[in-house]
Amino acid sequence: MPTVIVDGKDIEIGAHERLNCIEVARRAGVEIPHYCWHPGLSVVASCRMCLIETGTRDAATGKITMMPKLVPGCQTPAKDGTVIVTDTALVKDSRARVEESLLIDHPIDCSICDKAGECLLQDYHFEHGQAERRTDLNPFHSRRRDVGPTVTLFVDRCIMCTRCVRFTREVSGTSELMVINRGSKEEIAVFPGFPLDNKLSGNVVDLCPVGALGDKDFLYQQRVWFLKRESNVCGGCSAGCSIVTEHNQDTVYRLKPRENPHVNKWWMCDDGRYGWHHLHDPARLLSAGRLVSTNDDRETVEWSDVTTRLRQDLSGAGRLAVAVSPMLTLEEAWMLCAVARSIDQQAALFVGHVPVSGSDESFPGGFTIRAEKCPNRIGVEAVVALFEPEIRGWNDLVRAVGAGEYDAAWITAGYPHAWIDDTTAAPFGRLRSLVVQDLFESPLTKLATWRLPAAGFAERAGTWVNVAHRAQTFAAAVRAPAGVWPEGRLYWNMLGRRGLYDPAAVRRQIAESSAALAALGGDLPAVGVDLRVDQLASS
Repeated sequence: MPTVIVDGKDIEIGAHERLNCIEVARRAGVEIPHYCWHPGLSVVASCRMCLIETGTRDAATGKITMMPKLVPGCQTPAKDGTVIVTDTALVKDSRARVEESLLIDHPIDCSICDKAGECLLQDYHFEHGQAERRTDLNPFHSRRRDVGPTVTLFVDRCIMCTRCVRFTREVSGTSELMVINRGSKEEIAVFPGFPLDNKLSGNVVDLCPVGALGDKDFLYQQRVWFLKRESNVCGGCSAGCSIVTEHNQDTVYRLKPRENPHVNKWWMCDDGRYGWHHLHDPARLLSAGRLVSTNDDRETVEWSDVTTRLRQDLSGAGRLAVAVSPMLTLEEAWMLCAVARSIDQQAALFVGHVPVSGSDESFPGGFTIRAEKCPNRIGVEAVVALFEPEIRGWNDLVRAVGAGEYDAAWITAGYPHAWIDDTTAAPFGRLRSLVVQDLFESPLTKLATWRLPAAGFAERAGTWVNVAHRAQTFAAAVRAPAGVWPEGRLYWNMLGRRGLYDPAAVRRQIAESSAALAALGGDLPAVGVDLRVDQLASS
């Protein structure tokens, strides 16, 4: 195996891996500071923060020959016999001088900068900077420039790493950003008449290593050191992007992409990034209610009573049909099917409404926004296939209810946007009993015998399977609002399980019931597992 020597430690790399010195050093537990380099962008080697000493070791004699000058680690490939030294006095002095040059004209406004607490300029200054400032201290604030509907630019904070410019050219392919002027007068700007308004524009804020680019949605909302972070999965579409949900006191403040080479690499779309506000919408359903008169009078039912009274109502209603929403997790879907069959052994199970908007949209960097606006259709189909010989969808259920084939229905929804109209909902009004679980009022909840609130994507725990058949497990980031039981908790209690809802226990049970889902039986890695479930319906 090719071997690279990092600060005296031998690190083996793959024979066909193409790594630079920064990436190999990370495998040795050494972080080489850098600003302009990013693994998802082209290499420009402009910041010079990653300068290191390198050389080669002769395979036969073991003699090491060092290069006479420092080289940028981001631009230097690591090959068999490459020697990397990151901690010499020369390297440390070089880093300190780079830091000093960047800070000479940098505004001293850390106290009001949104990046404070996660700023590489701050972190690297404390770790690699000069012990004392050798220039006059002249505090000033940065000029602010609007560059797009979601992003603002603090001009003087920019260190000209050009990550944002390269992103718009190489990943989004829209090229709105550019560098104007030359030398010390360089600035980031947009082309006249072309604001930063693409569907991936929020990623430039994540890419910015300092506080030059600010997210208007998050600006001045919360100090980052107050935020708690939970690894999560975006529920905006079937891509299932790996994300981090940042929150404080059960309030979500922002979503950021989490690196996953199998799903979204380093990016996420703006629809997903800003698609969390419905979680805190005051119009959400917040209590369980049962219809008690034809005048739409409803009584509020305590959740401890829902588990028994709901079962009693459905047991006496007749033939039962259930719509399993693709917004549910694998675990929730499986428990819902199990509850339905415990109420009616012949209960018909359908895959719930699958919202679709437009068509898939792909970008030059390989990122794709999916037209299917739900995270778990494939997973729900896999679960329903465990109970039903044939997978039927929402339209099949609507036709069957209209034809009078069923006497009761349990509809799970949980969609963040309007999804059903009066015409589609009308046939459900003739049922003896109708249970609807949703986030907001809809034409269907108005007809419901039982109206139950649903949980949002950040309030549930479990597993989703995306369009590429990759299963990702996640925990709840925030608690559901007072008065809302997440679906998993309700189904867990209706099945008579003891203790708190445990998605892992349900997942193990699912894995035992299907060879195709056996990979769910263990602990899933952070990037998820490929279930290869193309033929799940027949497994």
